[in-house]
Amino acid sequence: MRHMPQIAHVDVNCFYASAERAFNPSLEGRPVVVLSNNDGCAVTRSPEAKRLGIAMGEPWFKLAPRAKEWGLVALSSNYELYGDISARVMELLGRFSAWLEVYSIDEAFLGVKGTPAELLALGRDMKTTVRRNVGVPVCVGIAPTKTLAKLANKWAKNNTAFDGVCHWDSVPAADRDSLMRRLSVIEIWGVATRLTKRLNALGIHSILDLSRADPVMIRDRFSVVMMRTVLELQGTPCIPMEEERIGRDQLIFSRSFATPITTAAGIRQAMSVYGQQASARLAKHGLQAKVLTAFAGTSHFNPKDTSYPSVCVPLPMPTADPVLLTKAAHALLPRIVEGIRYARAGIMVTDLRPTGNQAPLSLFENPHEERHVGTLLEDITRRYGRGSIGLGHGGIRGGPDWTMKRDMLSPRYTTHWDELPLVKAA
Repeated sequence: MRHMPQIAHVDVNCFYASAERAFNPSLEGRPVVVLSNNDGCAVTRSPEAKRLGIAMGEPWFKLAPRAKEWGLVALSSNYELYGDISARVMELLGRFSAWLEVYSIDEAFLGVKGTPAELLALGRDMKTTVRRNVGVPVCVGIAPTKTLAKLANKWAKNNTAFDGVCHWDSVPAADRDSLMRRLSVIEIWGVATRLTKRLNALGIHSILDLSRADPVMIRDRFSVVMMRTVLELQGTPCIPMEEERIGRDQLIFSRSFATPITTAAGIRQAMSVYGQQASARLAKHGLQAKVLTAFAGTSHFNPKDTSYPSVCVPLPMPTADPVLLTKAAHALLPRIVEGIRYARAGIMVTDLRPTGNQAPLSLFENPHEERHVGTLLEDITRRYGRGSIGLGHGGIRGGPDWTMKRDMLSPRYTTHWDELPLVKAA
């Protein structure tokens, strides 16, 4: 058989919960949920938690009264641990192919070649290697296209007969058609609820229906993107591999507050921190922004006081300067109502372009930009941790308690010296 190019999709099972179990084996076999920012709602559920009927996004205050009865373990999001585990998984996967696309924190695409038998062996090797060296379980789907590879991965994850690895072309065509006939189009990559309703109106209900649709008709009724999905389901690669996924259209820095902020001074400090973070992220990726939008809002569960101020500020030039970004974010402050309990705030920078793409006239040159202040902040933060440096109000210690609440945080085993795991031999 010819060695045809294929795409492998590797996905960590219940990533956050699996990362916690890698360092705390006592969690194996127990229902585990990992909570969102400020311990709000369940964003990851172990298989045992799913069997209890716990839905994605279920608020913790509703689960807490029955947690002891169920034996449910709830953990705060340990982003430092998850980021490090993700980096280790991706580094390992990069050894299997020079063609690696890190799609998200817990999944990646790899370009692979070989016969069906060789590809199945490769998939099992990936699965075993990640489990042995990092301690988290993964499933592997291998197919001619990205869309089919994700579908194969979903099949491998939900059918124990595959043992976590599914090569699409090795499965009999009748079985593949049977699977796609049973699955709604909403299960396919990139198809959401609204699009599902429009497809249903055309008589397209299952993935099999979509795979047999006329690509030209789909393009005319929907979009070129949707046409590519149909072609991918038919086995024609249309979604190329990307070396690096960086959001080049916009960057958003926003977070809910552990304790609501009721003063403009408190919002000023939050805006200053977000401006500094935006500057560091832009500098890291060699980008500059031309527009900044700042916003704040009260909780949806607080119907008594509602306020959702926002402001859009065109910047004088494309910039990643923390001083300019912070000043622009402070344009929101006159719209803050004192005494109102603001539950969240943030900034969004848009109209991004590569640094140095358009050199400003000498009259408009920014001294902070020339001194690479944004890059300096990023370097110091990376070396000494977040909160080690700040500009203006972004560097004030103390103040309102608006930082994220993580009352059930597990140790950051791999990134903090004082939280490294201890191993004792009897």
